[in-house]
Amino acid sequence: MISVQLYTTLGCHLCEQAFALLHELRAELGLSIEPIEIADSDELIERYGVRIPVVTRADSVAELGWPFDAGQLKAFLTENAP
Repeated sequence: MISVQLYTTLGCHLCEQAFALLHELRAELGLSIEPIEIADSDELIERYGVRIPVVTRADSVAELGWPFDAGQLKAFLTENAP
C-alpha cells in the first residue's frame, strides 16, 4: 500500500480534480489517501497556500504540485516505491 497526502483546502476546484485522479488510481496502486486541510495550520498555508493541490508520499520528501495528469501522478507514486 502506498500512503499519500493531498494538501488541499475547501472550495479548491483544482484540489477536487487532483483527488479524482488519486481516486482513479486508488485500487490499481493500493493507495491510502489522506487529505490535509491547509487552512488548519498557518505553517501549511505559508508552505502550500499558492501551490495546492500538492501530493506527497509518506515514504518520501518529494512533492508533486499542480498541474499534473494521471500519467504524471502514477509515475510520481510508483517511482522508487518500496
